Amino acid sequence: MKILIVHAHPEPKSLNGSLKDHAVAVLEAAGHRVRVSDLYAMDWKAAADAADYGPHASSPLKVPLDSGRAFEAGELTADVRAEQEKLLWADTVILQFPLWWYTMPAILKGWVDRVFTYRFAYGVGEHSDTKYGERFGEGTLAGRRALLSVTVGGPESHYAARGINGPIDDLLFPIQHGILYYPGLEVLPPFVVHGADRLAPERYSAVVEAWEQRLLTLETTEPVPYRRQNFGDYEIPALHLKEGLEPAGRTGFALHLQH
Repeated sequence: MKILIVHAHPEPKSLNGSLKDHAVAVLEAAGHRVRVSDLYAMDWKAAADAADYGPHASSPLKVPLDSGRAFEAGELTADVRAEQEKLLWADTVILQFPLWWYTMPAILKGWVDRVFTYRFAYGVGEHSDTKYGERFGEGTLAGRRALLSVTVGGPESHYAARGINGPIDDLLFPIQHGILYYPGLEVLPPFVVHGADRLAPERYSAVVEAWEQRLLTLETTEPVPYRRQNFGDYEIPALHLKEGLEPAGRTGFALHLQH
């Protein structure tokens, strides 16, 4: 496989840094090719602005349209073009990050904001009475897999179905479904390390062993069964899930799972 790891933690000696380094070692030892975008080490610019689009920036700035024009002209900034090339090169993408304030660190969100431009990650395909663009199961990045590797400070019970922080699957849904599945990536179940702030040495060994197993089964793990947008489950153009497709009583984000 060709694997891109996008890493977002400011401390190289952190748990996240260790998991990233271990992933590189395990995957390369298994014969895979690995590239790493270490966002803090790269001093990644997080804010999308007119400078990203050069002569294609309008006044007032229109981020989607301007980014699309710059992308199609091949005139996005060099750092953004390099990350898009990495995504097209890879067949598997791993996002390695700590859960901060219930989401990804700002630098990683900024990577998404700048790299997932119009005409690259969204705004592709036909829009008609039967199809609403190529997204949610189709798109530029279709045929690739993605995995979130996330460290969480609190214990697992805080993120359970009745936990005060909400279910971890719900917290990660905007990233997994809204960022990764949207442009076509198949999303694997996340690798989540709870209690990361108080991880004892003996538990670290268990975490590393579990992480190795996830890495060595990337090709065979079944993805999260999200519904595809243009294949009959949704009314178009309303994009409402058709009545009766969900199991009785199912609501919320889980409506968008096939089973």
